[in-house]
Amino acid sequence: MADEYTATWVSHSSISEFLRCPRAYYLKYVYKNPKNGHKMSIVNPPLALGQVVHEVLESLAVLPADERLKISLVKKLDPVWLKITGKKGGFKNFAEESEYKIRASQMLINLQENPGPILNKAIKIRSKMNLPHYWLNEEEGIILSGKIDWLEYRQEDDSVRIIDFKTGKNEEKEDSLQLPIYLLIAANKQSKKV
Repeated sequence: MADEYTATWVSHSSISEFLRCPRAYYLKYVYKNPKNGHKMSIVNPPLALGQVVHEVLESLAVLPADERLKISLVKKLDPVWLKITGKKGGFKNFAEESEYKIRASQMLINLQENPGPILNKAIKIRSKMNLPHYWLNEEEGIILSGKIDWLEYRQEDDSVRIIDFKTGKNEEKEDSLQLPIYLLIAANKQSKKV
């Protein structure tokens, strides 16, 4: 039986990085510092922004639909922001951090005012590693992984719809592998039609 801990994990991000620059892929996903055995991890403000906004949204999926917006999403942001404050979020200074925190707050205010699918039933894919994944090729030891933002349950046809919230300024390219990867994971890790 294949071992998840020694397998090669691939995701939309890692595949995109490899296609963009194989050397950057190696440094980010393969190389380990010989002194401490850790992979390199570089956090920047846009990445930190996406991380905290998505964490707030993820906390909603486990709540009943009618309880999701009872507490202000901006109030939920503050304790999560502490995880990325200062250098932990790659911020150069307090002014830059404040600018990004305002952006995060505004995104959550917009969602609170226009919740759309957030008020509908959702399905959460459970995973022992808190990262939905499945064996793409067990023989070769390759696992496909991806963090799906939201699976909206559609009662009318007993299916789910994949929703990906965007926090960046760039549009996803038309040939992006992100949604096809999410489709593979969702189709293989839960029982509803996608």
